[in-house]
Amino acid sequence: MRLLERDDTGGVRLTEDLPSNNKIPPYAILSHTWGDGEVLFRDLMDGTGKNKAGYAKIQFCRDQAWRDGLRFFWVDTCCIDKSDSAELQHALNSMFRWYRDAAKCYVYLADVSTCKRDADGNSKWGLDFRKCKWFTRGWTLQELIAPSIVEFFSRERERLGDKKSLEKEIHDRTGIPLRALQGNPLSDFSVDERKAWIEKRETKYEEDKVYSLFGIFDVHIPVVYGEGKEKAFDRLQEKIDKNSHRLAKLWPTDPRDPHHEKERIELAKGGLLADAYRWVFDNPDFNQWRHLPESRLLWVKGDPAGGADYCRGW
Repeated sequence: MRLLERDDTGGVRLTEDLPSNNKIPPYAILSHTWGDGEVLFRDLMDGTGKNKAGYAKIQFCRDQAWRDGLRFFWVDTCCIDKSDSAELQHALNSMFRWYRDAAKCYVYLADVSTCKRDADGNSKWGLDFRKCKWFTRGWTLQELIAPSIVEFFSRERERLGDKKSLEKEIHDRTGIPLRALQGNPLSDFSVDERKAWIEKRETKYEEDKVYSLFGIFDVHIPVVYGEGKEKAFDRLQEKIDKNSHRLAKLWPTDPRDPHHEKERIELAKGGLLADAYRWVFDNPDFNQWRHLPESRLLWVKGDPAGGADYCRGW
């Protein structure tokens, strides 16, 4: 993962490719719709990026991040070397995580203006917001869902609000449940429900309508441009089914067998209950404490969902 870094004079440079096992510094991330004159990776490498119209969005993200105390930021147009197929593959499979881990996500809406006024002089940006192109694009779905802080800005770089303050407008426009916008686990929503979120969205390449769902379903599959949307959906569904089967096999549940549920929970928590029992009986400080005359302890032991088996007073 490469980041853009602002220096003390306002200049911008690309960092080295940061390995995922290294500590990534706090960073802001840009969400936008692509247009003409975007600054690409090679433009930054050969120093021609500042001459392109898209550089204004890089400046916007740089300045807003700096105001928020962030030196580093990420912009998809120029932080990925798309001529490197391996790097592109890695980036598409990592995109959801990169947006999720960002300190802030800035949504730049080029087709929303705060300059339009009604007869009383009030801004009419709300109508533009509901109709803006950003809500129709495939990749912006995960850019809305993944980050905890998503802030929206007009063409004039004025802050319109965030995902929380605008959640009703976003829900009405997209149909995405408020619980999803508020950060509830995506596993709380069915596969069909999550697929519906992308149905009315568009992508430049038909396969991207599928690839943009990787993070929504927590799957990773090879990217094969040219395979077509239907085949890509089949591979995505196969991966989802395989993951569901694996989890069902790993975490089987039987409401008639609370002891089995206890085993599942212990396994899921890395043996937490067993470790707790060992600490109680093996810890000398605890055993010394429990024999003091002024100490009292009531221990209630029970299996999950099975009620208390017995209690013992010390």
